[in-house]
Amino acid sequence: MEAKEKIYYHGLYGVAAVLNSARAPESILHSVVESVARTVGAKGCSLMLLDPDKKVLLHTVAYGLSDWYVRKGPVKADRSISEAFAGKSVAVLDAATDERIQYREQAQKEGIASVLSVPMKLREEIIGVIRVYTAEPRRFSDDEIYFIGAVANLGAIALENARLYEACQKDYEEFRGDMLEWRAALGREWVVEKSVVPPEE
Repeated sequence: MEAKEKIYYHGLYGVAAVLNSARAPESILHSVVESVARTVGAKGCSLMLLDPDKKVLLHTVAYGLSDWYVRKGPVKADRSISEAFAGKSVAVLDAATDERIQYREQAQKEGIASVLSVPMKLREEIIGVIRVYTAEPRRFSDDEIYFIGAVANLGAIALENARLYEACQKDYEEFRGDMLEWRAALGREWVVEKSVVPPEE
């Protein structure tokens, strides 16, 4: 196994271990974007999810980027990376001039040279993207794109699991509340019934 392949292998193993941990979803996702950035030697990485209307990408977690850049404004899905929503990875060599980048001026100010956007799929549906940012112009290799794509898919599964866990927790709390109410009502009935039983002579 070549050195680069080992790096991606260890990176993917690390991401899988994080996703399998019992940490809070936001903490897990932050570790994922940090791991991606470190593994591929990038300036930063962000995980962006589509809003319910699928028109705007929302920064969910980011690593290596300033708060100013992350909060620069809504990212329109159809303008920035429409190809990614056709299931394709999109590489931009020069973020300061490429029209597919919505905030070119801000990218230049942030020190971003190249950007790679990889779609996150859940059951064949695009739910967002993982975006990798480099400080120097870079032509991303097939191995890098493959690694980030694998992480994106794992991230999508982790998000779904987190959603299901929250739903289960909510259902459990409602069920627990119902059970407590039922037990309390049963207890009241038992007390009433006991109180009307005539004492034995």
